[in-house]
Amino acid sequence: MERPLAHLALLTAVAVALTGCSADTGARPAASPASPAATASPAAPGGEPAALEAAYQKVIGDVLPSIVQINTKTGLGSGVVYDTAGHIVTNAHVIGEASQFEVTLASGGAPRPARLVEAFELGDLAVIKVDDPTGLTPAKFGDSGKLRVGQIVLAMGNPLGLSGSVTNGIVSALGRTVSEPQTQGSPGATITNAVQTSAAINPGNSGGALVNLAGEVIGIPTLAATNPELGGGAAPGIGFAIPSNTVTDIAGQIIKGGKVVNTRRAALGVSVQTVVGGRGGAVGVGVMRVTEGGGADRAGIEPGDVIVSVNGTETPTTQALSEVLATLRPGDEAKVGLLHPDGSTPTVTVTLGELSEE
Repeated sequence: MERPLAHLALLTAVAVALTGCSADTGARPAASPASPAATASPAAPGGEPAALEAAYQKVIGDVLPSIVQINTKTGLGSGVVYDTAGHIVTNAHVIGEASQFEVTLASGGAPRPARLVEAFELGDLAVIKVDDPTGLTPAKFGDSGKLRVGQIVLAMGNPLGLSGSVTNGIVSALGRTVSEPQTQGSPGATITNAVQTSAAINPGNSGGALVNLAGEVIGIPTLAATNPELGGGAAPGIGFAIPSNTVTDIAGQIIKGGKVVNTRRAALGVSVQTVVGGRGGAVGVGVMRVTEGGGADRAGIEPGDVIVSVNGTETPTTQALSEVLATLRPGDEAKVGLLHPDGSTPTVTVTLGELSEE
C-alpha cells in the first residue's frame, strides 16, 4: 500500500536483472478502441525556452485534472480517471488489501467514496470506481508502441502526499522487464515492456500518469530503482512505468467483465519454489506441482525436477524464471534445462501456455 513518507514499489538496480528487449515486444496489447493512437510529441523548440514552457503548461493544464489521490486507512497513492463512469486505474500495490477508498480530485473538493472493481496483481494494476463520477475528467491514453527513447515526458501524481505534483524527464529506455520485491500489500509483480524514465518518481507517485507532450498518458509510474551502495536510497533518474497499451488492455477487460480473462503472459504450467544449495545460495527453481495437460506435463517435467535455465538463460530463483517467461508469449516453444533427482541434466522443449490470474 502506498504510504506518504515510506512506501513505493522499489527494485534494487544492482541485485535485480533488468532484461532489455525491443520496444513493446512480447504480448503487446492493442490500444483500447476508446483510446486514440498517440500522436508525435511536438518537437522541443530549440532556443525558445518560453515556447517549451508554454507546451509544458498546456499539457499540465489538460492532464492534471484527470489525476486523483487515492486514500485508504493505511496510506495514499495516485490514480488516473479512465472514463466518465467513474473508473480509475492505479497500481495494485497502491490499494493493497483495501476494498474501500476515498478519492480526491486534483482540483480539490471533498473526498469521494470509491470501491474496488478488481486488482490484477500479476501486472500490478487495479481498477476502482467512485460512487459519484460527476465532474470527473477522463485522461486520454496514447499508444506506448509509438514511444521513442529521448521523448520528453512528465510524471504527474501525489508524491509524499503533495497533491498534483509534476516532474519532467525523458523516455530513457523501452522494453524493460523488471520485478518488484514482494512485501506486505505489494504483489511482487513482474512488469513487462516497462518504460524507463528519468522523470522523478517518489513515494505517492505510483498509479499516477507518465504523459507525453501531446497530452497523452503513455504509462503508469510504478517502480523507482534503489542503489544498495547508497544504503538502499533511491537511484536518481531511474524509474519505470507500465506502458499504456498494457494499462488499457487490462483495464478494459476488468471494466467489461469484472476480471482479467487474458493475461497475455506465458506459463510453463508448474508450481515452483526457489531451491537453495548446500552453501546457502539459490541454485534453481524446484517443481512442486505440474498442471495436468499443461506444457510442462506434455514435455515430461515432473515434481522434484529443478528448472535451471530457459532458452539458455539461467533461472536460479523464481523471480529470474518469471522475468525470462515475461519476455515470451503463450504458444512459444522454450528450451527448459532441468536437473533431475538422479543428477541427470536434460533439456526439454515446452510449448508455453497462458499464465492464469488465479
